Amino acid sequence: MNTLVLLTASFVVSVILTGLLRTVTNHKKMLDKPVARSSHSRPTPVGGGLSVVLLVFAASAYSFLTGQLSESVFFSLFGAYAIAWIGLVDDLKNVHALWRIPLHFGAASWSLFWLGEIPALDFGFFTILDQTILLPLALVALVWLTNLFNFMDGIDGLAGAELIFVTGFSLLAGINGLDMGGAMLLTVACASASGFLIWNWQPARIFMGDVGSGFAGFFVGLMALITVQAGVMTYWTWLILLAIFAIDATMTLCRRFLNGERWFEGHNTHAYQHASRKFQSHSKVTIATILINLCWLTPLAVASVLYPSLGGFFSLIAAAPLAMLALGFGAGRH
Repeated sequence: MNTLVLLTASFVVSVILTGLLRTVTNHKKMLDKPVARSSHSRPTPVGGGLSVVLLVFAASAYSFLTGQLSESVFFSLFGAYAIAWIGLVDDLKNVHALWRIPLHFGAASWSLFWLGEIPALDFGFFTILDQTILLPLALVALVWLTNLFNFMDGIDGLAGAELIFVTGFSLLAGINGLDMGGAMLLTVACASASGFLIWNWQPARIFMGDVGSGFAGFFVGLMALITVQAGVMTYWTWLILLAIFAIDATMTLCRRFLNGERWFEGHNTHAYQHASRKFQSHSKVTIATILINLCWLTPLAVASVLYPSLGGFFSLIAAAPLAMLALGFGAGRH
């Protein structure tokens, strides 16, 4: 199928489907009601990210049945669908972290079982090849990414824009190296996230919800492993692409942990949340994030693909000013 046609069709269907979800969730009173730590001021429907999940599922089923997607990748995606299901339950009635995190590890274990051997991690001056090291690292990374998107889905448009950016870049980078099924997954994810963003831009008429944010993070993690296996991207490329989310969430979590706070509970102390309050705008922060992604991180990500042995160096260059920016906006500080 022509990529442009698939992009357009997925976008249009996502816009329609997200609108339908908004009607249903409104009717079912599936609302995120503002609390003291919220960044919104009125009850808003949640679960809009389900449109992305359903379209990616449809694309994976079609590409598998037509022989364009391998059995290993197809069944590994069921870990992502399990994450979406857990998130949907969490949106309907809160699932405590003591139950949620073990389930995330279970889903990640399932996906890694189907993906098989984890690609080597190349630091330039040495390479980790041992699967007994790589497998636990991949397991933790998948669970971390699942929660990373959840942590960063706190203002209008931010998580959706990030998903568009990382899937769009990886689609362009892997267009000639990925099989048809992998390219289709990235195309549909990018386009469906764009369709969702139409409804999620400030002022958001529906939120992504845990069903969408958890799925997005896990799906990105799987696609990272798949593109590295295919040799079209590196781990460092993905770290650069996700730098804004990874740095803000990690620094915030570390500060809260070191301060003895209940770091696993909801809060509003991420750098992006401080920034949205400072500028009294969600869209300004989201647009700034998009510009940083395009103007700063994209060239470094391209460099990491062209010169993979220097990927770690490019990652440090990418991260340093972003870490300073996160500190400046008080990541993890009340």
